Amino acid sequence: MMLVRLLSLVASLLGVSPLMAQTSPPEAPSLPAWFSQSFLDFREDVAEAARDKRQVMIYFGQDGCPYCKELLTTNFSRPEIVDKTRANFQVVALDIWGDRPVTWVDGTVQTEKVLARRLGVQFTPTILFLDRQGKVSQRLNGYFPPPRFSAALDYVIKGPDPRQPLATYLATAVREQASADLNPEPFFLKPPYRLDRNGGKPLAVLWETRYCGPCDEMHREGFSRQEMKALLARFDVVRLALGERSDIVTPAGEVTTAEKWAKQLGIAYTPSVVFFDQGREVFRIEAYLRPFHLATSFAYVADRAYRTEPEFQRYLQGRADLLRARGQDVDIWK
Repeated sequence: MMLVRLLSLVASLLGVSPLMAQTSPPEAPSLPAWFSQSFLDFREDVAEAARDKRQVMIYFGQDGCPYCKELLTTNFSRPEIVDKTRANFQVVALDIWGDRPVTWVDGTVQTEKVLARRLGVQFTPTILFLDRQGKVSQRLNGYFPPPRFSAALDYVIKGPDPRQPLATYLATAVREQASADLNPEPFFLKPPYRLDRNGGKPLAVLWETRYCGPCDEMHREGFSRQEMKALLARFDVVRLALGERSDIVTPAGEVTTAEKWAKQLGIAYTPSVVFFDQGREVFRIEAYLRPFHLATSFAYVADRAYRTEPEFQRYLQGRADLLRARGQDVDIWK
């Protein structure tokens, strides 16, 4: 233990990112040995990957992130995922709080944390895929469980299809043990859906599909908690299904269908929640979330905290610290 503390102190004094230190704290799993030993010049990384007929995968993580741990220890312990990833991608790890200099594909130089902010990274892990020209071809904002992560890799390897967004592909490619029906909730607004109104409560638009295990879990474990019920009462909540053709009026006043709007918003995962306030999108969640993160996401918008704290991860950490200071036991994985 003394050695671990000493190495952590040395890493801190030398300005080494905790994500890349030789010895990580217990809650920070080691990165797989086959991750790229990059010099963090993505112009070089893209060119090198292209020579090997691969693409660049960027992993944004942070210490103490349970979803990062799941990705690194669960997803990347499955041989089929590891083999597929190594054969088709060059993986570069970045720390969303890191200070290492990074040269982006356009030649600009910034620290890891500045690049994360520039690229709109709000959840960890976030995965960005760069095509062989260095453009972001797809992103996974948050943790995808193994079956969905593996299918997402297949989607990127084949090449994104504008006629079939990732969410639609996942709905057909991944069969989960889940309900054949959408889960009803008493707080869902009833049609017709006229969402073009200002003032009043913020709007939460929930996107789901049938046969969606994480959707069932969100209703069973997330929405059922007292804290969450109190937060939901502060929103107007609309639930739409991917592929649904019911008519809606969007917050921007556009008359369209749910199916077309989902494509316009780029919904890539179910369940996803897109938050609107005063007619504009202010935040979204589109990955697997445990109840604490789900509740914190709703609190972030309900309290209008996004206006003063644009980085959700800082708000998340602050809220957890505040609850602990009040004597509450906070386990962000529960």
